[in-house]
Amino acid sequence: HNGEFNMTALAMTMSDKRNAVSRKHEEVTREMWPEFESSDRPITHVTNGVHTATWLAPEFDDLFHLTLPSDWRNFLTDEQYWKQVYNIPDHLLWHVRQELSRHLGRYIGDLLRKRTADDDNDLVVRGALYNPAALTLCFARRFATYKRADLIFHDPDRLARILNDARHPVQLIYSGKAHPADDGGKSMIKEIWEFAQDPMFRGKVLFIEDYSMHTAKTLVQGADVWLNLPRAPLEASGTSGMKAGMNGVPNLSVLDGWWMESYNGRNGWAITSNEHLDKKEQDDMDAEQLYRLIENEVVPLYYNRDLDNIPKAWLQVVKESMATVMPKFCSERMMKEYVGKLYLP
Repeated sequence: HNGEFNMTALAMTMSDKRNAVSRKHEEVTREMWPEFESSDRPITHVTNGVHTATWLAPEFDDLFHLTLPSDWRNFLTDEQYWKQVYNIPDHLLWHVRQELSRHLGRYIGDLLRKRTADDDNDLVVRGALYNPAALTLCFARRFATYKRADLIFHDPDRLARILNDARHPVQLIYSGKAHPADDGGKSMIKEIWEFAQDPMFRGKVLFIEDYSMHTAKTLVQGADVWLNLPRAPLEASGTSGMKAGMNGVPNLSVLDGWWMESYNGRNGWAITSNEHLDKKEQDDMDAEQLYRLIENEVVPLYYNRDLDNIPKAWLQVVKESMATVMPKFCSERMMKEYVGKLYLP
């Protein structure tokens, strides 16, 4: 590639077929490898999916068996079947979402009991003041610089006003690890930890250490909004948002990777990023959209309750998220597509 030995070029050249892991990833890959456009088998894509039985909360298994016809596990890729999620009574769905939020609190409490903290502030940063009734935004994944975990701190004063609103409390949970050789990712974790220790964010920015699959499962089930803020167009696919979406946790994400295929204007919120701007301009524009969405749409919708304290409009977004993400982004759909599109031919 460009006159030098390259492992990716070797794999691409020696393969009979080549696929990206999302539609957007295909577009970017074709631009990067124009030499394959002239072949009889140009680069295509099969968007990633996640294993439903692994990532779906048991509480939703119970709810589906109670409210949906037949055994839902036999209809994983049936988009028509999953439209029946809209018929689930709001009070039952809200009860499950609240229970998963409380379960997240119990999980954090168990972690704290196993740890010896240096001081009270250390405990606070690790979640001692977690509020299960507050709107919970979550950012949890591998810490790589292009994923921009720190974007929400672009204007710390503005973020502090959002998080510290007495009538509409918001909390922000982080978790994740960086590759041992990724100094930029490790530096970003250190930066987030320091923000969490700042008095202006006391108890509002939490960091769960020792990120694991079990921690990930608890977070994708127990959060209220899933944040994904990559620098477009560097996100090939992303799967954590799929896991959250099928658990009724709407995504607030940059339109990149898988979210470009899922977002429909009703199942979450999208940041439209201009990938042709320089990094500073892109960060400025994306951060402004992020703040505006949280302030003007996410927070008001979450705290708009009826007389029974149920956020009916919010639950419509929850249902739309589940109905659209479940059939299109499960691993069963992905495997069917690999077999039918790439292996059988």
